[in-house]
Amino acid sequence: MASTLSPGEEAQLAQTIEMFEVITESQPQDYQSLEILKEAYSKAGREPDVVKTSKRIAQAYVDMGQLSSAILEYETILQRLPQDLDAQAALAGIETRANQFAQSPSLAEPAPARAAAEASGSPRGSVTGMAVPGRGEDGRDKMSNAFVESKVISAGDFDLCWVTPDFSRPPQSVAEPFIQILADKGILPVEKSLKLLADKARTAYLPLERYETDIDLARTFPAAVCQRWCVLPFDRMSKSVLVATANPFNQQAARELAQATRCRILWYLASPTELMAHLRKAFR
Repeated sequence: MASTLSPGEEAQLAQTIEMFEVITESQPQDYQSLEILKEAYSKAGREPDVVKTSKRIAQAYVDMGQLSSAILEYETILQRLPQDLDAQAALAGIETRANQFAQSPSLAEPAPARAAAEASGSPRGSVTGMAVPGRGEDGRDKMSNAFVESKVISAGDFDLCWVTPDFSRPPQSVAEPFIQILADKGILPVEKSLKLLADKARTAYLPLERYETDIDLARTFPAAVCQRWCVLPFDRMSKSVLVATANPFNQQAARELAQATRCRILWYLASPTELMAHLRKAFR
């Protein structure tokens, strides 16, 4: 590993690599997790793995139709290894395909910055931390679509279990997530809810009990925001903060968290009980 790392940093980096190797193996198109894995390999001095992961990122962009992002990734590889034949061939093929699509506005991909903002739930405007979200901004509408319109639960069960926070005062404790309330009432097990959300939101699941979370990082964010929405900033990689949640559609939580950092917010699904336990530890 890189000689500049302390033994503790080396151990944390090894854990991050192990965890995100598992995540990206099961979800090969999760380019955000691949970016984190690439950054970890780079810090560990594993240059061949950095290049290999860059190629996986580029292919993920191709699979999603984000050709300009794929081109940028392959160009980054060629800056490192100008003679890489695989990258040269892939780049030539993508550029040919991109040129064919250039005259078709309906096939144009979103701008990379906008796509990244949408994926991370970044805010579109200034919203104060105590602002009451508009309809659906807390994820209610999309959660309803995922659970009710998919006929997983009834509309009545959804309304019974969905709780809107009280914005007139700071939270007194960590809010219990919707999917945990579903489980507590015997309506739907947490495991099924997490699988449904992973599929619908295309968000990777991360087992917090196997990850050494950065409690000090969590405490740099407002306790009220983390408790109200049951979200846990648990690690930082480069210019991204990794946040665990049980509601990946919560745009309001993303906006409030974004006010406390210059980093990009990346969502990961986590078990509600693990989330609440870590938050109670962080904000006693």
